[in-house]
Amino acid sequence: MTKESKYNSEVEFLDNYDPTIFDRPSTSVDTVIFTVFAQQLQVLLVKRANYPFKNQWTLVGGFIDLDNDHTLEDTARRKLEEKTGVKTPYLEQCFTIGNKQRDPRGWSVTTVYFALLPYHNITLTAGKGAIDIKWSPIIKDQVLESLAFDHSEILRLAIERLRNKVLYTSLPAYLMSEKFTLGDLQKVYEVILDRILETKSFRRRIAKADILEETTEMRQDAKRPAKLYRLKDNIDTYFFLRNIEGAILEK
Repeated sequence: MTKESKYNSEVEFLDNYDPTIFDRPSTSVDTVIFTVFAQQLQVLLVKRANYPFKNQWTLVGGFIDLDNDHTLEDTARRKLEEKTGVKTPYLEQCFTIGNKQRDPRGWSVTTVYFALLPYHNITLTAGKGAIDIKWSPIIKDQVLESLAFDHSEILRLAIERLRNKVLYTSLPAYLMSEKFTLGDLQKVYEVILDRILETKSFRRRIAKADILEETTEMRQDAKRPAKLYRLKDNIDTYFFLRNIEGAILEK
């Protein structure tokens, strides 16, 4: 008779179950938080206050709170607010990485999310477990800082995921200020994709998506005034029928 078979019901079994009979790796969530400003794709970094890797830069993340986090997304949102003081309008689970080498404390598994934050009107605060926080420009799929753990590889994979998603969705709209021109939106697409888009084709796609509404305001852009738009209320991410890649011109 096995140990489990001595119980008369699942309730009795669970009441007597000892979760420590199996090894548990450290389990965390890391979030790659992107924005666009100064004509560059940027990622949010925090400087660790504690060992291991004290005083080194990392992505935003932390361990799951088994008592209070009901889902992995709960952990991602909680750690984001704890360490930065801000909330994100968009959060998506990307992938999971686990091995014995990524954390010097032992076997570790992390689930990676990416988030989008508009740069405008965001005040960053270095919160719990962080002594500094900043945006860092991404150049050739990496930052200038040496990142702790395996966060450089996580960043590279998250950039790849973001670019692939932008090819067929309206995701960059989450990075815009409250009011913007179509030229502003196109430029954000171009910064993320690192390509130049054909303007007429791009605008036809955005018009067909029907995710924007005109405001009554104008802004002087280059030689003529440009209409200002905003994202419609309660609009989810729009999925184009084909990749926007067909409208791309190589730089």
